[in-house]
Amino acid sequence: MISVHHARDAGASGELSVFRQEFYRCLTRRADALFELADAVLCADGPVRSVAELSLAGEHRRGHGSGYAALARGRVEVNRLRTALTSVSLPRAADGRLVLAVDVTCWLRPEAHTCPQRVLCHTYGRGKDQHMMVPGWPYSVVVALEAGRSSWTAPLDAVRLAPGDNAASVTARQIRGVVDRLTAAGHWRPGDPHILLVADAGYDGPRLAHVLADLPITVLVRMRTDRVLHRPVPPQPPGTMGRPRRHGDEFAFGDPNTWGEPDVVTDTTTRLYGPALIRAWDRLHPRLTHRIAWAGHNGALPIIEGTVIRLQVQRLPSGAIPKPVWLWHSGTGLDQAEVDLAWQAFLRRFDIEHTFRMLKQTLGWTTPKLRSPEAADRWTWLLITAYTQLRLTRDLTADLRRPWEKPRPAQRLTPARVRRGFRNLRPQLTCPAGVPKPSRPGPGRSAGTPNHRPAPRHDVHTVTSTNTRKPKHSKNTKTSTPRPRRTG
Repeated sequence: MISVHHARDAGASGELSVFRQEFYRCLTRRADALFELADAVLCADGPVRSVAELSLAGEHRRGHGSGYAALARGRVEVNRLRTALTSVSLPRAADGRLVLAVDVTCWLRPEAHTCPQRVLCHTYGRGKDQHMMVPGWPYSVVVALEAGRSSWTAPLDAVRLAPGDNAASVTARQIRGVVDRLTAAGHWRPGDPHILLVADAGYDGPRLAHVLADLPITVLVRMRTDRVLHRPVPPQPPGTMGRPRRHGDEFAFGDPNTWGEPDVVTDTTTRLYGPALIRAWDRLHPRLTHRIAWAGHNGALPIIEGTVIRLQVQRLPSGAIPKPVWLWHSGTGLDQAEVDLAWQAFLRRFDIEHTFRMLKQTLGWTTPKLRSPEAADRWTWLLITAYTQLRLTRDLTADLRRPWEKPRPAQRLTPARVRRGFRNLRPQLTCPAGVPKPSRPGPGRSAGTPNHRPAPRHDVHTVTSTNTRKPKHSKNTKTSTPRPRRTG
């Protein structure tokens, strides 16, 4: 009789083997080299330092130049691979709903003057209020978040922002495609709770909620602390002359006198942040204007109401003084359970940062010095597929911990610790890549012969069409009393 644990392991191993076969079918050119390159990333000892060094792994049976050649001349059916990523099991929140997070991370290429389609990427420095614009390739990534204390996510999509792209429009199309694939895969059915989309303050939450209103999705974004929203318009007294008001009284985040009594109040204690006070105000909306995202809107601008949630904690793990967090939820009439789910889901949004760190520092996402952005896209999808295989291997691999590491159960292993045991599991999985054929390297350019066809050099573009640049002679100074942001 097969035990429940063995049956679960057999099911996880079968799902992983099916996913690996589908991943191989998505590679329509240089399939064997690309597939073994992904396996070498999973089985390499330590962080990935270069693509050529991956050929030293036993799972990579080809020459050291095959990796770069496969990235340069290979082909990946991205749409089919996106469908495969949404066909596997996905994590869910405590109430069973899917929680998605979207954010932009950058592959910086400051000195790569021969790389086309580079744009200026916003990066943070080590000091307070230190930031700079560095040329690179920005990627918008969508992941599914897990509940509880975990650094795991489920990457579902990645889109590189090309020069001139509108970040808000690209994000809306990206989320629409992800939700359509999740619905087609059966992860969401009519009657299920709406999918929750969590984003940081760089995204326009009311705009996303308006554009995605026809989808079963709820938007939760963080807002800046200088925002000013409006309450609903009170009933107009009889006999009042003039045009009716569109916006009610102001609700200024920085002025407690305008808040009034909250509709929901929650007082709880968290492990990392200590006592936390959560207050929510219902039916608040921003005052929109015909500019930036709404410049091309025809007719009267909509009134997009939502719930504002204020989260105040006592301490931070870093020891810094905590500041209140303001959230805007596209739903109205929320009860206490829904408010608690919202702010807890926003705290889980930071797990996407752990995924970016795993991709960059361990799997070597930004390590290769690739010239073509198309090759960078292929390498990105290879690493997303490799990370997905690690997630499907969590219940199958043994914990090969270091002597100074504490033992952990299988569900609490980090992606880096799961990766250590993937090499022992790989012989039990499907490996559709064929045996390499014997070949001989080409002669290349003769020694001492100059290159008569130098690579063209490309200019750096601005980040996106939504970003604005300061005037050349403007001073980057901050006033002691900044002006509140009253329009969306």
